[in-house]
Amino acid sequence: HTDIPRLRAGKLGAQFWVAFAHCDSQNKDSLRWALAQIDVIKRIVEKYPDVFQLVTTAEGVWESFRAGRIGSLIGVEGGHHLGSSLASLRMLYELGARYMTLTHTCSTPWADSSLETGKSNPQNGGLTDFGKLVIREMNRLGMMVDLSHVSFNTMHDALDVTKAPVIFSHSSAYALCNHTRNVPDDVLRRMKDNRGVVMVNFYNAFVNCGPNKTDVTNISTIADHCDYIRAVAGEDHVGIGSDYDGIDQVPEGLEDVSKYPNLIAELVSRDWTDEQVRKILGVNVLRVMQEVAEVSRTLRRTMAPLDDVIPQQAVANQQCRTVRV
Repeated sequence: HTDIPRLRAGKLGAQFWVAFAHCDSQNKDSLRWALAQIDVIKRIVEKYPDVFQLVTTAEGVWESFRAGRIGSLIGVEGGHHLGSSLASLRMLYELGARYMTLTHTCSTPWADSSLETGKSNPQNGGLTDFGKLVIREMNRLGMMVDLSHVSFNTMHDALDVTKAPVIFSHSSAYALCNHTRNVPDDVLRRMKDNRGVVMVNFYNAFVNCGPNKTDVTNISTIADHCDYIRAVAGEDHVGIGSDYDGIDQVPEGLEDVSKYPNLIAELVSRDWTDEQVRKILGVNVLRVMQEVAEVSRTLRRTMAPLDDVIPQQAVANQQCRTVRV
């Protein structure tokens, strides 16, 4: 879905490149995979310096945009990459990661994934005490908390703990497509107080399902989710997540990154104002980045790095971990 000619055709000013390893690496070599993926991201940026610019701040995004380059940010998709270590979290931040999705399709020892939603006996019941420390340390660092992929309970627990706005990097509206990867109305309404952003996913199975399912998934389907999130959460709390190159089915008219202008044309046809279009295109996410950085600056004045260690009995596959007393 992504290459340089299509990025240029889609008029992208910035995007997140995601470090990701599958869940079978959890409690094994997930951190090594994350490091290797970050290495690839940085090498791509270095190989094409006239096209990309590695950035870690909202100000950096604007700087790269003015220079005609695509601002390249790093995200880590899945808390399993940490190996349940706050020290690893800090090092990923030092390498440039500016958001982390708390889980992927697997729960971690400290946070439930979306697969636990609706279960009578979920693995963790949301966030454990250690999971809440992960949120606190992300706030202190200035790393955005990403709640895509997590269970409904985890969403609420994270919103109860965080001092900074959160993001859903690639999720849509549960009311329109009742898949647990999406965001229910009670969480959408909490975005107003949290000041976070829900970035709409394009994956067919997450935007066109359940009682509202239609025969065709197209640009209108995605615009419906944008409209709905704007109506429930507000125009300051909606963005574009897509999940290109992370999905194998895409809507008609949004086949790859070159097609983003098609979606904007659809939103304009639905009477979205220029200001609302600017917000969904990136201004909302950049505002979140700025506010997360401001919270970090405040916390770092009084809060030391957290040294807590997850209880060994909470970590599966203990044969892959050494213990030092």
